Amino acid sequence: MALYIRKAVKVGPFRFNLSKSGIGVSAGVTGLRLGTGPRGNYIHLGRGGLYYRKTLLAKPRKRPANTVSDRNDPKPRHPPANDTHDSLQEIDSGNITEMVDSTSEDLVEELNYKRKKARVWPYAAICGVLVTSYIAFNEFPTWAAYIAAAGSVVAIGAAVYRDVVSKSVVMLYDIEDQFQATYQSLHDAFGLMAKCKGRWHMEAEGRVRDKKYHAGADSLVRKKTIGLSLRNPPYVKTNVTTPSIPVGKQTLYFFPDMVMILEPNGVGAVSYNNLSIEVTSHRFVEDGTVPSDAKVVDHTWKYVNKRGGPDRRFKDNTQIPVALYEDLHFTSPTGLNERIELSKTGVAAPFAKAIQDVGATNRTYG
Repeated sequence: MALYIRKAVKVGPFRFNLSKSGIGVSAGVTGLRLGTGPRGNYIHLGRGGLYYRKTLLAKPRKRPANTVSDRNDPKPRHPPANDTHDSLQEIDSGNITEMVDSTSEDLVEELNYKRKKARVWPYAAICGVLVTSYIAFNEFPTWAAYIAAAGSVVAIGAAVYRDVVSKSVVMLYDIEDQFQATYQSLHDAFGLMAKCKGRWHMEAEGRVRDKKYHAGADSLVRKKTIGLSLRNPPYVKTNVTTPSIPVGKQTLYFFPDMVMILEPNGVGAVSYNNLSIEVTSHRFVEDGTVPSDAKVVDHTWKYVNKRGGPDRRFKDNTQIPVALYEDLHFTSPTGLNERIELSKTGVAAPFAKAIQDVGATNRTYG
């Protein structure tokens, strides 16, 4: 029960109540009054200096947003994603037409010229279907339709062969014994990378501004799983097998004398002497499945506090592993700029060393 001593000033039927909280006004009879004041509506009972007052239908005060007390809210709001990190910047190479070295200029020109040639077989297929359909659905003997269908198949096959011959470029290599071992070391190192359980092309990256909402990571990345394989570019006939690395819209083919860069809009090439590879190891906060060959070096939390521990205000604050990955950054003065990531450390350095050895051997025997 709320008991207190107070004074009041009466003006006509109204009584003005004076208190530290402010001025209120009330009306009623002796011993019972109804009024309103700084703390809301109330009923007032008592006389002789001893009183009881009860607030009626008091409305809860709204706490303004973004105040210091909000920081202690047990259920903090998640800020918009773009408020916690910079926009992701694409990691992309320059114009494919500018990726040409003087040593491969003639070859690249021929490749681009033949790639632009139109294919004939689609037109042959359309004509074959139309002729066969016309004979089959009109008053012609049944055997005529079979002959037309067979002739169409032969014509389409001939057109496909014509397209392959007209669009293909032949690249034959006479590899000397001194260079064979060097190029084989490139294949061996590439095979180690291809066996990694995790292989990604790094497409974009953005700096983190508020690490609390990103498990303490310094940056965010967008990456895509890729496969590393031994295969040759389409319409290139050669007597060697080339390691290939897909990097977005482009694919890198490691020939004995150059790295061919192939994309839908054209072909480029970079000599080994102008190719730079930077190999680095880095800690990656893995919010997905950790590859079986990756080394987990630490753990963090989905939401971290200033000390790096779990922010206990978030109920969905799960523990996240931190894995040690390896990064290869391919660059050239002509505009090549691509990055790939591997789940196993120690396998990228032999590949980078083999690239240097191939370039040195080409300078010696080129």
